[in-house]
Amino acid sequence: MDIGAPEIDQWHRQRGWRGIGYHYVIRRDGTRESGRPETRAGAHAHGYNTKSLGICMVGGIDEDGNPENNFTEDQWGALFQLIYELLDRYPTAKIIGHNEVSNKACPSFDVQTWVVSHL
Repeated sequence: MDIGAPEIDQWHRQRGWRGIGYHYVIRRDGTRESGRPETRAGAHAHGYNTKSLGICMVGGIDEDGNPENNFTEDQWGALFQLIYELLDRYPTAKIIGHNEVSNKACPSFDVQTWVVSHL
């Protein structure tokens, strides 16, 4: 499904949160949308929210809700650009996937392999 920050914000508010938990959302067409300001703690990775920025790439599941690396080329390009910009501002930052700090399948790809091959 092609959703963005407004829809995720609504879902998270329905769960009782104070708005979208991610700082950035990358839509299927590669459009980058802002979520929470970087100055506010996210709600994306329990135990890491106060010391990290959350990026959500829309997708990552198949029609049955199972994990699947089905991200578009536009999303990969937008992710690379965003990470590049963030590393310029936060040069000592470590890039990790949600599945590295939580028992989750997302982001449905091996972040460390991506980092080694793209950065």
